[in-house]
Amino acid sequence: MNHDLAPGVALFRSLGDPARLAIVARLARGEARVVDLTRALGLAQSTVSQHLACLRGCGLVDFRAEGRQSFYALTRPELVELLGAAERVLAATGAAVALCPVYGDARQRAAS
Repeated sequence: MNHDLAPGVALFRSLGDPARLAIVARLARGEARVVDLTRALGLAQSTVSQHLACLRGCGLVDFRAEGRQSFYALTRPELVELLGAAERVLAATGAAVALCPVYGDARQRAAS
């Protein structure tokens, strides 16, 4: 693999997990506490915390402490732009992406 592509591969892998992508999408609307994310996404607190740790390790999110509470936020506003661009690509190619034999949703392929 081209080593110049490695950071991009890591970025898209970090966003490729449904829970992490949902967290990033939620944080694109503003900062949130772990409890806010667990409620909004219907995930266990431990799951959200693990995914936040991963996203922090990638430098995509960080937190600020206020008393005993931590408020998580995106570190890069460009992530909001990236999500918007992804939505536009999916609006144009969504069916093709969903039916992709390698990366598409197997449930959608089976239903076709």
